[in-house]
Amino acid sequence: MQDQAAPQGTAGAGPSSLADRHPSEGRASMNVAIEIDAVDAVVASARAAQRGYEKSGSQARYDRAALAAGWAIMEPSRNRALAEMAVATTGLGNVADKVTKNHRKTLGLLRDIAGARTHGIVADDPARGVTEIARPLGVIAAVTPSTNPVATPANNIINALKCGNAIVLSPSPKGEACCAALIEHIRAEFARIDEDPLLVQMVPPPGSKARTQRLLEVADLAVVTGSQDNVRRAYSSGTPAIGVGAGNVSVIVDETADLEAAARRIAASKTFDNATSCSSENAVIVVDAVYDAFVAALGREGGAVLPASEAPGIVERLWSDGHLDRHVIARDAEVVIERLGLQGKVPEGTCFLAVETEGVGAGHPLSGEKLSLVLALYRAADFDAARETAARLLAHQGAGHSVGLHSADAERPLLLGRTLPTCRVIVNQPHCFATGGSFENGLPFSLSMGCGSWGGNSIDENLNWSHFMQTTKVVRPIPAQEPALDAIFGGYWAEAGR
Repeated sequence: MQDQAAPQGTAGAGPSSLADRHPSEGRASMNVAIEIDAVDAVVASARAAQRGYEKSGSQARYDRAALAAGWAIMEPSRNRALAEMAVATTGLGNVADKVTKNHRKTLGLLRDIAGARTHGIVADDPARGVTEIARPLGVIAAVTPSTNPVATPANNIINALKCGNAIVLSPSPKGEACCAALIEHIRAEFARIDEDPLLVQMVPPPGSKARTQRLLEVADLAVVTGSQDNVRRAYSSGTPAIGVGAGNVSVIVDETADLEAAARRIAASKTFDNATSCSSENAVIVVDAVYDAFVAALGREGGAVLPASEAPGIVERLWSDGHLDRHVIARDAEVVIERLGLQGKVPEGTCFLAVETEGVGAGHPLSGEKLSLVLALYRAADFDAARETAARLLAHQGAGHSVGLHSADAERPLLLGRTLPTCRVIVNQPHCFATGGSFENGLPFSLSMGCGSWGGNSIDENLNWSHFMQTTKVVRPIPAQEPALDAIFGGYWAEAGR
């Protein structure tokens, strides 16, 4: 933990003082200094609160604070109000699914941390002479995205409190209102248990790059979900950082798959919260032997399959000015259909679109992340060709994140895990529900997926409570355990000579 937030960038005497600069330069510098002071004040108060939290901390206190934060978002009337606010202020997703996400993601997280020991002695091994004592990290800086303006901050807050930390959030501009409301609800719960409200704070609005940067620099750990620019800035801030990678999920459907089940899972995952999740499918790769049957199954689940001849028009509208059209991102199906000029070209009741695609790379926008109810649909000669297409998609975008496989073959998931640059292979599951933890798999509940070295990240697992804690090791002497050289090199000498 840092002792204090050392002031930087303030005016001083000498040639670089504000008085010696051009007036506009002086005003700009003064504005930056004001931005820095605002963040420093918040971090200083959070640091003081954290010291008190740690000094009189206990496992019971940490658990109680985490539960209070959990109930602040899960209480049904608050949950719905937060979900409605999220859709109203960001324009992304839909209320019903955000209610479900807020509830299930938080419930799963609370289940995961229920028995975790994060205070006092957490491990003791007399044989090794090592005792481990849990210690907080200090003040956590959490940068959170507009796609999940409630669930992601709540996840970070709960993990931070569970491990004895304070936390300061830097939400996206569109997520500020949700973040402020969530903190207000948490403080209402804290008042019921006499907990310090300054343990959970946010950067004073309006947010800015300067304020976010300052927070990254003066916190004890930076946790960043969302913009890859923010992730890179966190890693270069000088503060220990955990950033997560970009998604661009591809899913293979092979000839052994239960096609009806695969179509049902993909449809449920792709349409959930209007595809706001980084774990939503962006491409489906289907082997030739079952392509037509799978397309028919997809249609029965509300997926309209469009021929490759429609792709240029869809690309032109989806990336109208070279960027994803904000009126299509995470919008309802009828809005997407209208914006893409597809009225009358898709069946009544269409829930999402699947566009037949061949190319991969910068010249083929459909091969990247679309954050909308649009899938790229690839046809592969066989499983090996499908695996090659998945590899090309990962090399283009989303390396390290995850791939999916719908198959009855027990060896193929292992082959993907051995050969693709991915940290997760999701087998026979709705991808966006499974990747971030599920009640039907063993991954920890999270909204932030580490992508390892492939994605330029420091972790290769789902962000979880263990990343919000450090340990002190007490090391005692034990009987010497020095091996003989023969015990170490005997096999090698036999093979290679001494």
